[in-house]
Amino acid sequence: MGLLSKRALSIKQFQLNSKIFACPICKQQMNMSDEGKMSCPSNHTFDVAKQGYLYMLNRPVQSMYGKELFESRHKVIHAGIYDKVQKAIAGEIIQQNSVILDTGCGEGSHLHRICEQLDGAVGIGIDISKEGIMAAAKFYNEQLWCVGDLANSPYNEQSFDAILNILSPANYEEFKRLLKPGGKVIKIVPQENYLMELRKQAFADSEKESYTNAQTVERFKTAFAHVEVKRITYTVPLEVDLVQNLLEMTPMGWHIEEKESIQLREITIDLDLLIGME
Repeated sequence: MGLLSKRALSIKQFQLNSKIFACPICKQQMNMSDEGKMSCPSNHTFDVAKQGYLYMLNRPVQSMYGKELFESRHKVIHAGIYDKVQKAIAGEIIQQNSVILDTGCGEGSHLHRICEQLDGAVGIGIDISKEGIMAAAKFYNEQLWCVGDLANSPYNEQSFDAILNILSPANYEEFKRLLKPGGKVIKIVPQENYLMELRKQAFADSEKESYTNAQTVERFKTAFAHVEVKRITYTVPLEVDLVQNLLEMTPMGWHIEEKESIQLREITIDLDLLIGME
């Protein structure tokens, strides 16, 4: 018997974890068939794509993020620039066999690398961008990937031990619905020196050279009964061939007309790790 295809492997993974899924149309429990159809009792059905992901939007959505952005992000993350951030996140998830949801997961590298550090973790990534989820399914077989909308997420309540929200918009009410008792929401937001070397070259003497996320942090504190804030800051060398990838993956780089003029030998990562519990 030959090796299972990517789609067949994903179907088995979805079957093992089908109790997590709720129909985004009618909210009933869903089940995965051997043929790769995720369906509810009302026969709303979503098929596993040949690449191994589930498309669970019930309306078309236009994303501003393209294939090139996700390929660049994959290269930058795999160069190890965010290793300390991923290690810090993994250190907050102490349960064995945790079920983890990454919201706005993009091409999945953060979730994959965090799960690698945890025993028996089940990782599920959701993003509204089909291009991002297609890339995640291409790169990683071990996690489950869904095209979906957090405003109408395809998951049952109290399904996750940890919910990650890494440099991405949040939906706190939905996070709290999905979180198991005692679970954690872990959000990453930029601090004032995040990518400062790029900011200084691209936006010198403008208001974009510096910024603050104080309002985002305060909203997080308001949303959860128990909150910790931990700052992660360090500077790492940046290979020359990664500079253009960094510009491609960050919205900061999209507005730079002469990208070839940007020269970076190192880059600063300066982030707040927000941990929320009910």
